[in-house]
Formats: sequence, structure tokens, C-alpha cells
Amino acid sequence: MNSPNQPLPTFDEVLLCTPQTTAEQVGLFLRRCLIPCSGGEKIYTMLYADELSYDVSCRAEELFQHLRHYNGAYRLVILCNCEREHSYIPSVFSQYKVHMIPQRPLADIQRYLQHHYRVAQPSSTAASVFKDNMCVGIVSSKRAGMGK
Repeated sequence: MNSPNQPLPTFDEVLLCTPQTTAEQVGLFLRRCLIPCSGGEKIYTMLYADELSYDVSCRAEELFQHLRHYNGAYRLVILCNCEREHSYIPSVFSQYKVHMIPQRPLADIQRYLQHHYRVAQPSSTAASVFKDNMCVGIVSSKRAGMGK
């Protein structure tokens, strides 16, 4: 948010982890992050890394330890749920832990995201469904089974 005109991360910079995320997916992600290339100064982010299975987490740590020697200038952020801080990945990387609280008000964050996710030329696309011609939206319900 400090550089409003910078683009949002691309698909290759973010890995959204689930219990079903495979070691191969994590490996490809870590290779993109840790093996130097001419890709520029990307910041790679693993979201919910605490959700990885134990086996995948162990293999990810081994690969990380092996590959980090190739690139001392990597930029990797691992975000975890603070309620699962004792799972494998948060424990292994605990020496680098930084507790983070959003520094901007929610309204500023929403304006920033609206700037990046608004469709420039309104047309008959899916963006017309969402408020203010946004190309993404969140649909939620407090009751289960509401078809959302």
C-alpha cells in the first residue's frame, strides 16, 4: 500500500496453502523464490503455511534449507494463523517471527484494493455483478446452505 501504483502480486508470487497442498506445489513455489533469475524483485508469500501437512512441511523445510544457499537475497513472507503457531512451519521459522497488526484503517485497505480490482471499461462481464464494477467480490452468509 506504500506504492499504490505498483501491481498486486501475480499468481506465481503467492501460494495459498491448504491441508491438500502437495510437496510438489510447495517445491515449485520455493524454487521460484529461492533460485536466482531475472524475474526482478518479487516478494513471495506463503499464506496459511501452518495448514500444510506434517510430511509436506518437513519436505518444504528440507528444500528451503538446501535452496537458500543459492540466493542470499530472497524475499519470502510466510503468513500463519496465530492460533496454530505450534504447527511445523511456524515452529521451524519461529526465529524470524514478526507479529503483525494491520497498520492502516480498514477503509484505506478497501480503497487500495478497489483501485486494483476495478474494471476500467464496464462491459457485460462478470464484473457487472459486483458493486462498483469490481472484478472480484466476496459473497458470504451467516447461515450454512444458502447456495452461495
